[in-house]
Order: sequence, then C-alpha cells, then structure tokens
Amino acid sequence: MLDTLIDILLDALLDSIKLLPFLFGAYLLIEFLEHRASDKLGSALTKFGALGSVGGALLGCVPQCGFSVVAANLYSGGLITVGTLIAVFISTSDEALPVLLSHPDQLGTVWKLLLVKVVIAVIAGLLVDLVVKLFCKKKPEPEMYHELCEHCDCDHHGIFYSSMKHTASTFLFILAVNLVLGGAIEFVGEDALSSVLMSGSFFQPFAAALIGFIPNCASSVIITELYIMGGLSFGSAVAGLCTGAGLGLVVLFRTHKKHIKQNLAILGVLYVVAVLSGILINLTI
Repeated sequence: MLDTLIDILLDALLDSIKLLPFLFGAYLLIEFLEHRASDKLGSALTKFGALGSVGGALLGCVPQCGFSVVAANLYSGGLITVGTLIAVFISTSDEALPVLLSHPDQLGTVWKLLLVKVVIAVIAGLLVDLVVKLFCKKKPEPEMYHELCEHCDCDHHGIFYSSMKHTASTFLFILAVNLVLGGAIEFVGEDALSSVLMSGSFFQPFAAALIGFIPNCASSVIITELYIMGGLSFGSAVAGLCTGAGLGLVVLFRTHKKHIKQNLAILGVLYVVAVLSGILINLTI
C-alpha cells in the first residue's frame, strides 16, 4: 500500500515538474501583457461601439488573466454593454492557456479553443445586446471602479516575481489534480472514474459549466487538465471554460452590487450559452 502511494506521488510530481519551464514561459508572456497592455486594451474596448461584442471577444482571448476584471469594471461604470461584457467573459480562458502551453503536444488545441470561444462569444454578445436593445429601456447607473491590481501589490514587484508566483500556484493545482486522478485510477479504476466524470455522457457539459464558475484559477486548471488526460470531451472543456471568467465575476458582483438581478441574469446567460455550446460541439465532432 505504501509503495503504491509513493509511486502515485512520484508519478504526479514528475509529470508536474516537466511542465514547469513551459508554464513559467507562458506566465512571463502573460504578465508582460498584463502590465503593459491592460489599460490600452480596456481603452480600446470602449471604442468599438455597436461592435463591442466583437471587440470584447477578440480582446478577451489575449492571454492575460485580468482582462475580465477590466471588463467588469468598465461595465459597472457604464462604458461597455452587457453583450460586450459577456463576450469578454466567454472568450477569457483564465489559466487554461498557460496550462495548455505547458504541454507542447497541445499547441494545436490552443488555436482551436481560442477560435471556438471567440465565435461563441461574438454570437452570444451580439444576441444579448440585441435582446437588451429591443426589450430593455433602462440602463444601469454607473458605479465605482476597483483597480485591477488592488490587492496583488504587483506595482512593487517585477513581472519575473509575478510570473514565479503564478507558476508556483498553478503548479500546485496541477500537482493536486495529478495526485487525485492518479489515486482514482489506481484505487477506483479507469472505468469507474470515467463513469464519475460522465465520459461520453450528454450531461457532461452541464457539470463542466458549473465547475467553471469557481472564481479562481482552480476551475480552469481542473477543466484543462481533465481534458488533456481524456476525462473531459472537447465540448465539455469548452463549456467549462466559457463560464470560467476568473475573478471577473467576483468583481462584477462587487462593483455592480446594486443590481443583483442583472448579475444573476448574466450568470444564467453564461451558463446556458456554455452548456448549449458544449453539447453542440460534442454532437458535431
């Protein structure tokens, strides 16, 4: 028993350590974009006008983890439409991109994921704005902004430090997922694990989309790792990552707290779009 546990630990540790150089490189790029381009991207987002959803979908897929927070602030301030906000939330992939980039064999998946999510984001954003324009006359009152880096104290550290910090936290999540899955395969069996994860089930996107709502990098790491290991279909992974807007949802509820019903409606739209997209993808590939 002890030998089995040690083997599981060593396998998980070795598999995770192999990813470290790629993971750090991905975060170094993301941190560079985060601190050099966030303000410019946020400013650009407010200038798309009626095509805000298109701009939100394209800018949201840029690999930086804070843009959904920027979008939530802009929406709360009345500077972008709800369709644009939803487009950003859907196209944002939080930690999925660095995790995929840390697996060189998954580079093809990166482009496929980005393309699919941009298409879903554009369609959903435009439809939401159209519905709001036709049926909703009252606009929400602008509310207070919150700084993107309000709590991370990143101004006092360089991008190298921030990259190391993000790499370490994501590495621990990946290690935890590898340990749990390795133990489950060893003690439960692959067939039973596939049943728990609803592999091949029509309902898997429903569960994956709920996991995506976890408001930190854990959700996107879990979803991406499960996809890479074969536990989730591509459609289910897309469903989970469409709801995985990271801290953007937390900031939305914080900055837009006077409009709880609107916030819940946004959550509902994200969930429905994510599930329907995941089911459609699973049925077509």
